[in-house]
Amino acid sequence: MKYTKTILLSAFVGILSLVSCQQQEEAGDKFYTISNASGMSVTLTNYGARITAINVPDRDGVLRDVVLGFDKVEDYYPENNQTDFGASIGRYANRIKDGKFTLDGVEYDLPKNNFGHCLHGGPTGWQYQPYDLVDERKSSIKFRIVSPDGDNNFPGQVVAYVTYNLTDDNRLEISWEAVTDKPTIINMTNHSYFNLSGDPNNSVLEDSLYVNSSYITPIDNTCMTTGEFMAVDGTAFDFREWHAVGERIASDEEQIHNGNGYDHNWVIDNPGDMNNVAASLYCPKTGIQVDVYTNEPGIQVYSGNFLNGTVTGKKGIVYQQRAGLCLETQHYPDSPNKILWPSVVLRPGQTYRSTCVYAFSVR
Repeated sequence: MKYTKTILLSAFVGILSLVSCQQQEEAGDKFYTISNASGMSVTLTNYGARITAINVPDRDGVLRDVVLGFDKVEDYYPENNQTDFGASIGRYANRIKDGKFTLDGVEYDLPKNNFGHCLHGGPTGWQYQPYDLVDERKSSIKFRIVSPDGDNNFPGQVVAYVTYNLTDDNRLEISWEAVTDKPTIINMTNHSYFNLSGDPNNSVLEDSLYVNSSYITPIDNTCMTTGEFMAVDGTAFDFREWHAVGERIASDEEQIHNGNGYDHNWVIDNPGDMNNVAASLYCPKTGIQVDVYTNEPGIQVYSGNFLNGTVTGKKGIVYQQRAGLCLETQHYPDSPNKILWPSVVLRPGQTYRSTCVYAFSVR
């Protein structure tokens, strides 16, 4: 840079940048980065306790950002983009039928924001709220949210924590905890969209998927679980051996039509066993693989069916259908209305605990 006009322009841009940073600081929403000794890093924002970038080395040692997201914190605000990219979902991940459930004889009527159902805690769920920073270290970070009684019509004040810990062997460990002062329901998850090629111009259809599950919880044409278990044997949902994501995604099966692709909860075999892989995704272009471990009974596999080219993400890339794939560990959708399914009820004196590990490697 040189001469007066250039210097003045540079100073003006600098002042604007400083003002923007100050406003962001005042709003309390900003980016944080944790890293490990292996060169991997994870960037997050307290807004929705979201993962905004995961930089992991490929088979040649080149760092690839393997999740969808935005370059600016404000791009995550719902008035700009109503997305769940990387978010900590709460108070209840996935769908609750007709936005209603009954607990201890009291019926609760929730906001309906998806085909007449309540999805991901409602239109102002925790993914659209700022979390407080509790603790920040080189390789870990912890956020907290205090959700008042009646938040999106859910009962009880809930204090919830989410902790991200990055180990030197490239395992991103996510832990959720929550307590309540009144009986309530809770089901948290992470909603990262993975694209292991590091380039969302590529779809995930050629990536290979493994899911340690013999059953799904089938859905109707509003993406609501029917209450049944459906065996995956002989269907497009059998990923007990590796298959390309796109290999059977256009099949004529009713469940594929109902989900517009994969948007289903798989019932994990041997649930709760953190030593068993729940699901794995592998990209042949980069050699990057992510293995998912959880203490949850289910995992939602979502193949980015409703991405439609209307959202522009990081580096100005337009996100088309199938630009990312989600692996969301969870209790089953609509569990509050399915009494035979694992309970999602949290009562005073109890602590909700959920764990998800995304373990990255190359081959």
